[in-house]
Amino acid sequence: MSGQEEIVAELIRGLKHERDEIKLQLHLAKKELQEDWEQLDDRLNKLDNRFKPARKAASESAEEVWESLKFVGIEIRDGFKSICDAL
Repeated sequence: MSGQEEIVAELIRGLKHERDEIKLQLHLAKKELQEDWEQLDDRLNKLDNRFKPARKAASESAEEVWESLKFVGIEIRDGFKSICDAL
């Protein structure tokens, strides 16, 4: 093998190694993002379930309840944005 061939062969070996490392990192990130997604989806369902009865009792509810629900909603929105940014 000539010097040029050896350089290209080494470059290809290095690129394949880097590709494999990136593939592993993507796999791990995908699992982590999936877990984040599931947690956020669960929180959204819980928020929706809390909102329905709170809506019916709105005239009796304190302002703090609405602020609390809004805060949770904002946290979920920010979590979804974080997942989108990671993708």
